[in-house]
Amino acid sequence: MTSTDPLAPRLPSPLVEVRDDRFARHGLRLLLKRDDLIHPELIGNKWRKLVPNIEAARGRELVTFGGAYSNHLRATAAAGRLLGLPTVGVVRGQELADRPLNPSLSRCAADGMRLHFVDRSTYRHKSEPETLAAILREAGAEGAYVVPEGGSNAAAVRGCRALGEELRGRADVVAVACGTGGTLAGLAAGLAPGQRALGIPVLKGGFLETEIQTLQENTFGTRTGTWSLDDRFHFGGYARTAPGLDAFAEHFEQRHGLPVERLYVAKLLYGLAALAEEGAFTRGTTIAAVVTGRPFPPAQDRLDTCRRHGS
Repeated sequence: MTSTDPLAPRLPSPLVEVRDDRFARHGLRLLLKRDDLIHPELIGNKWRKLVPNIEAARGRELVTFGGAYSNHLRATAAAGRLLGLPTVGVVRGQELADRPLNPSLSRCAADGMRLHFVDRSTYRHKSEPETLAAILREAGAEGAYVVPEGGSNAAAVRGCRALGEELRGRADVVAVACGTGGTLAGLAAGLAPGQRALGIPVLKGGFLETEIQTLQENTFGTRTGTWSLDDRFHFGGYARTAPGLDAFAEHFEQRHGLPVERLYVAKLLYGLAALAEEGAFTRGTTIAAVVTGRPFPPAQDRLDTCRRHGS
């Protein structure tokens, strides 16, 4: 089995309280679960989901899937470099093969990941056995260990259950941004009775509840824990933002000294602030927001600003 020592984590990740008027004026406490500090290169839920899959791979080449801005692809590539494991990233969008790589895919390539681009129709059917076999054959990776898009499978869900266990008794509501749903599926299973998990999807479509329930059933045999989703804060879909979201994130950065990742974390915090304003949480509620990532590529001016204004 491949040693995962280079991926040694900082666990449990820190849980810190921040004083924010958008919550305090409604009688709410806001805690940040700093999963972004688990590992310098496998950030947050990427570590929790990837390491169990790497252990299951037992040294085999890793193949996984993602879009042009996938955090999961970058994390897999980084893990491959650190462990000396070959990795292949199947990227959605054949048209990207003839374009210069964006910074996210450039990082994957620099970390040694072989990129294999497929058309969007094929990508939608990637979980079907015949289509998957064809993709692996074309990518020259027929003997590889396959990690699904976003890293969400039963191994990942079991890995994310520890996140909920770390938060037992620490908050009434634990909130996390959701892409493929594996983190919420495991988180909810690890929480104590009386706690509830809230997911803020970053993709539009309203499909995620079924996906999360299926992940829990495949992992635990049944739907587990108390959890729900609020689909209103995706800002148009994955990798989509808006001026209002950017302004919110910039203010949060300056107020609390935390660089806010835009594709997941900003939407989570924005959604929680909006829910607080709506009165969705009773006074006295303690909310823990899971910080699952950091901005990419790092913006030095943003980091400098946060250091100057950090609280």
